[in-house]
Amino acid sequence: MARFTDEDDALLAELGVEIETMRQGGRTPREERIIAGFEEIQRFTEEHGRPPQHGEGRDIFERLYAIRLDRLREQEECRTLLAPLDHQGLLAGEGTALAAAPDELDDDAILAELGVEAEPASDITELRHVRSVEEKRAAEDIANRERCEDFETFKPLFEKVQREIERGERQTRPFELKAEIRPGAWFIVGGQKAYVAEAGEVFTNAQGRTDARLRVIFDNGTESNLLMRSLQRALNKDEAGRRITDPVAGPLFSDEHAEEDEASGTIYVLRSKSDHPVVAANRDLVHKIGVTNLDVEQRIAGARLQPTFLMADVEIVATYRLFNISRTRLENLIHRVFEPARLEIGIKDRFGRPVIPREWFLVPMFVIDEAVERIKDGSIARYVYDPSTASLNEL
Repeated sequence: MARFTDEDDALLAELGVEIETMRQGGRTPREERIIAGFEEIQRFTEEHGRPPQHGEGRDIFERLYAIRLDRLREQEECRTLLAPLDHQGLLAGEGTALAAAPDELDDDAILAELGVEAEPASDITELRHVRSVEEKRAAEDIANRERCEDFETFKPLFEKVQREIERGERQTRPFELKAEIRPGAWFIVGGQKAYVAEAGEVFTNAQGRTDARLRVIFDNGTESNLLMRSLQRALNKDEAGRRITDPVAGPLFSDEHAEEDEASGTIYVLRSKSDHPVVAANRDLVHKIGVTNLDVEQRIAGARLQPTFLMADVEIVATYRLFNISRTRLENLIHRVFEPARLEIGIKDRFGRPVIPREWFLVPMFVIDEAVERIKDGSIARYVYDPSTASLNEL
């Protein structure tokens, strides 16, 4: 059989004639595409220990592979071509035939049957801006709410959360992507408080991200059965979108804790042995307040060489174990409360450079104890220390 030269191919192309030439190995480009598509299905099967399956809750690529495998099983030409490569017995299974199955294994046609729109991409594994019909419906869920038939059950919760916000036991914070959307979480979206009452089974969406169907109750007596990602997008787009923090529940500092509690560190109160005139004259009032994830004895080792300890030895006045809380945020909060009594004292480090330590405060120990108690009951955010009365005053 005569073979076309490159010049012949070019001439035929200019005439608008397409020819299917045989490539090295005796296969046409179409056969190579069929084999490449089958190899993708084989890799999926090896990685997951099973053939790809149908189902709206499954990854878009698995659903595509499942339909592609059905096509391969249906066409005798494909079965004949792939039989020598089918070491997993994939072609022997029974496919789920779809109506009006295209003769060609066209990925765009398969995606269309899945209800998916996609911009052109060079490879099926490079889908861009994929948006399923399900996701387009979910994007409207925030606006499409229904009357909450059992709102009387949730109404006391909304009232309680409002009281906790007013008392400062809960805070409203800008929504962040890392904020967890889970049952029991509270948010403000579209100017309304929203309570995540329930969450369905977690699945992987078309973009390969985890998602779940939620039941969200709103303070106006409506509810919405929306996707977690839809709520996340709504909060991100809403400039006034907020998350409502959990209240401080139970003691944060205790020698007793539940087995599931995660230790976060220790808050410590130190007294300096420095001979600095200001320290010596007020030794019972000058305290360093800090938080560490180290053993306190280890933290103060070599204190006399560290400017933060006033280049002097220190004694431990009090310590409190800390559970399930951010050490940095708590330390910043404590320092904010005692800011009016911060000790402005300049010393020199061991190289003779001037340093002003920032964690020393001129405050009596009984006020520090009171502050710890207010941290325990969650009210500390409403107080600040008043040096003139040596007391914590409500803002």
